[in-house]
Amino acid sequence: MEKRNQTILKLAQTALMAALCFVSFTFLQIKIPMPGGDATSIHIGNAFCVLAALLLGGVYGGLAGAVGMTIADIMDPVYILGAPKTFVLKLCIGLIVGLVAHRAAKINESTDKKYIFRWSVIASVAGLGFNVVADPLVGYFYKQYVLGQPQQMAEVLAKWSTATTFVNAVVSTILVAFLYNVLRPVLLKSGLLDMRSQVKERTV
Repeated sequence: MEKRNQTILKLAQTALMAALCFVSFTFLQIKIPMPGGDATSIHIGNAFCVLAALLLGGVYGGLAGAVGMTIADIMDPVYILGAPKTFVLKLCIGLIVGLVAHRAAKINESTDKKYIFRWSVIASVAGLGFNVVADPLVGYFYKQYVLGQPQQMAEVLAKWSTATTFVNAVVSTILVAFLYNVLRPVLLKSGLLDMRSQVKERTV
């Protein structure tokens, strides 16, 4: 019964983080229109993708980011065609953050605040650094070869996407460093953060 309750709790937390990803991207973004009706944007949606992975582990956190951000794309006519790309990239962000934070650094087994802070930042940089490279690169090939966008337009969007993705990564890293290290002890004390399931996840 306890295992079932923990699973239900983890799924509920995943849904909550997915909702935060959706809301933060949909309502807290600065959209920059691009030629051909496309756009790029300054937003903090990726911060909640990373936060989800730090709190819930790479798999659940990655799914939260992927689902939340993909739904946000589907609900926006400008981004709807990019939804499949978004799902894959946000899932990868979560998996990378989880790999660094929980498998490599094992932050769930530490009570050293400085150690936890340092590795939460390193994990954030790893996941978001991947996105800075992968988002414009994958986006370029996706736009040109899957959606059939002209090469020149795909190149322009990729250049702008590189700039905005970098800004998003810097802002998100700072935000996550604050939020995670404030929320973690509170959630642990309240019993809403189950470290045992993350330890099990590392052994799979």
